[in-house]
Amino acid sequence: MSEYTDEEQRIIAYLRESVGAGERYFRAKNIAEAIGLSAKQVGSRLPRLAEKSEDVEIEKWGRARSTTWRVTVG
Repeated sequence: MSEYTDEEQRIIAYLRESVGAGERYFRAKNIAEAIGLSAKQVGSRLPRLAEKSEDVEIEKWGRARSTTWRVTVG
């Protein structure tokens, strides 16, 4: 995981753990609250992580008041 920044590592670790516990859909603000970052920090990194992560699939799923992300671990 050395190609990831510290913040990206925290996001990926949180997503892996949460998907392992059965969650599939996430909002940046909920991830941010759980790991101590701002929603803006998380929201700006999720599209980049979707591109560069090989074992965690991050897909923009829906947009209501904020974007929902669908996450699977492969």
